[in-house]
Amino acid sequence: MEQQDIAQTQPNANSITIQDLLYACISRWKWFVLSLLITLGFATLSLLRTPAEYNRTASILIKEDSNGTPFSSQMEPFSGFVFFQGYTNVNNELVALKSPALMAEVVKRMDLTTNYAIPGTFHNKVAYGKSLPIKVFFDGIPEKESANFVLNISKERDIKLSDLTYSKEGDMIEVDKDFEGKILETIQTPIGNIKVSPTEHYVNGEEYTIYISKTSIYNATNAYARKLSVALNSKEATVIDLSFRDNSIQRAEDIINTLIEVYNENWSRDKNQIAVSTSQFINERLAVIEKELGHVDENISSYKSQNLLPNVEVASSLYLNKSTENNAQIVTLNNQLYMTKYVKDYIANKKNDKQLFPVNSGIGNQTIEKQISEYNTQLLTRNNLVANSSEQNPLVVDLDNSLKAMKNAIATSIDNQIVTLESQLNSLRKEERKTTSQIAANPTQAKYLISVERQQKVKEALYLFLLQKREENELSQAFSANHTRIVVPPYGSFVPTSPNRKNILLVAFVLGLLIPIVIIFLKENNNTKIRGRKDLEGVQAPFLGEIPLLLHHKKGLLKKREMAKNEIVVKEGSRNIINEAFRVLRTNLEFTVDDNKESNVIIVTSFNPGSGKSFITMNTAMSLAIKGKKVLVIDGDLRHASASAYINTPKLGISDYLGGKETELSKIITTSSMNKNLDIIPVGTIPPNPTELLYKDRFGELIDKVKGQYDYVFIDCPPIEIVADTQIISKFADRTIFIVRAGLLERTMVSELDNLYNNKKYKNMSLVLNGTEGGGNRYGYKYGYRYGYHYGYSDSYHYGSEE
Repeated sequence: MEQQDIAQTQPNANSITIQDLLYACISRWKWFVLSLLITLGFATLSLLRTPAEYNRTASILIKEDSNGTPFSSQMEPFSGFVFFQGYTNVNNELVALKSPALMAEVVKRMDLTTNYAIPGTFHNKVAYGKSLPIKVFFDGIPEKESANFVLNISKERDIKLSDLTYSKEGDMIEVDKDFEGKILETIQTPIGNIKVSPTEHYVNGEEYTIYISKTSIYNATNAYARKLSVALNSKEATVIDLSFRDNSIQRAEDIINTLIEVYNENWSRDKNQIAVSTSQFINERLAVIEKELGHVDENISSYKSQNLLPNVEVASSLYLNKSTENNAQIVTLNNQLYMTKYVKDYIANKKNDKQLFPVNSGIGNQTIEKQISEYNTQLLTRNNLVANSSEQNPLVVDLDNSLKAMKNAIATSIDNQIVTLESQLNSLRKEERKTTSQIAANPTQAKYLISVERQQKVKEALYLFLLQKREENELSQAFSANHTRIVVPPYGSFVPTSPNRKNILLVAFVLGLLIPIVIIFLKENNNTKIRGRKDLEGVQAPFLGEIPLLLHHKKGLLKKREMAKNEIVVKEGSRNIINEAFRVLRTNLEFTVDDNKESNVIIVTSFNPGSGKSFITMNTAMSLAIKGKKVLVIDGDLRHASASAYINTPKLGISDYLGGKETELSKIITTSSMNKNLDIIPVGTIPPNPTELLYKDRFGELIDKVKGQYDYVFIDCPPIEIVADTQIISKFADRTIFIVRAGLLERTMVSELDNLYNNKKYKNMSLVLNGTEGGGNRYGYKYGYRYGYHYGYSDSYHYGSEE
């Protein structure tokens, strides 16, 4: 029944409460200091290595009123145009401002696919605006590929391009080769030609190291789009807030301004689409009409050219005048032909051989007239000669021959003249017929020309109308004001918004506190060892005392003290905590032991090695010796001789006495140099058969001899679970002190302690708890901790020991 009660108490002892956790945390305050130093250190390092991000915000007003007319009364004269009508949905504009296409256009205009950075103390800093001394231009690299490299510029403007890596078909390729050149020169690389151009902020004679990263338009657009935030200022207003986060304040402001500019251009282009379509239609119609008008003009020109009609009325008058002239010329030519034929007949008549030919007869040929005149002159000369001489006169004969030749020539000329006149007459008659036909056809031509010219005038009027409408349409486009108005230009604090220093340090501080708490909780909750006095509350065996671990308190800090091996810490006149703990143990022991020396033999044992049996045995004995008691300590652990080590392990001891090598008891007893009331019987020579030696009668005889000589006889025994030595020795003992080491003995062994006590396997068994951790632990030794601080000792100790 008692064992069941004990078993029922074990789960409560195993669980950890908030109070227990609090005590455990207080006792391990150094863990918290170390954890805080680590977490805050990492947080500080992270803050130093993380580039700062700044936020810039702008507010734009979407021009819109309740009537859906986004323009002022100044535009009322143009309200008839479809372009100036419509209603704007603000939510649609939110989506438009977040559009990746809009950001892609911003990236292209600002060349944001190329990023520049300069070395910093803890991280690279963004180079932009005034901090950017150069710009890099790429020729040949595909838009979908990326590249990274380092650019070093010397004072002499020499360029060294190194650490080049670029992507090709999804794989990153590293180039070990460096490339050199000069500013404004083209450098040939595996990714294409690269040209470095200085900006207005470049300083001659300066050396620069710049990290350059070329990303694809897709990746750059996505990266900058993620940094953009667009939201309504309020549900009742048409004001939109644009926020952008970036490492560069100037770049953030430029991106917002460019974004608004591109948005306005896109909006204007969309709203101008009708006007643009109208302009396109007008231009197309103008081109068609211009072509048709050209054909009409060409048709009129060709018809007039073909019909020789520069002007119908003028042509009619021209044709009439020409007909009159032709008729007059025909009459003249007929007269000339008639007279020519008459002269021909006259000349051909032989009767007229000696007669003068008619002169000025109207032939119209000066040559013939001259020939006739010459003929008449020569004929008169011949007739005069005949009148003064005869016809046989040689001169007359010569003149006759000459006149005959001249006559033939005149006849021939007259024949030619006749042919010419007839030809001229035929031409004039033909032309007259043509003129007559043209005069007859003039009304029809005039009708055709009037019809064609009417078409020409209609097309000209339509052409001028379209020209006017095109100008009006262009004017309407010129009056297209921006859709937005910047209410608040980009602004913001110069304090970085990311990383959030306060939050990160706060999280680091909380983690610095939480990590030790979790570790302590898990450690304590999973700790199956004896932790302190509380775990032994259900044990029935008497509890003699508690010996804490050694702690050194000095200048406000608790530190573990490195204790010399086999050190006796109990000293006369010392008032520190360890001495107080052994005084408490001594007092409790004295209450349990009678003054009768017949019951003063006490064995000290435990379940586990390293429980501190020898330490507690020697220091308890010293505590009694200081009080004036005669105390003997026998090292009963013949295998390890732990207690013997406190007196430097003499060569003669109990094993020599029990084995018969030494017969005089006094020779194996060593008096402590620290106190004459404390004697020790060491092991001496480590025997090969300790169990057999303890079975000999000499051991019982030894106990009988010394128990009457000493007030207390302590026997330091081995652990009970390892060898049988303790059971043999216990036959000669009057009492048993069982050492329980905190942090060593499993809590499941508590029931075994009760079994040992209830079965009286060891006489008058009592417990001593050794190695509890400090006064801050609820399971630990609290009396000495409070006592030492109560009296204000500046140098106090907690002790605990392993064998």
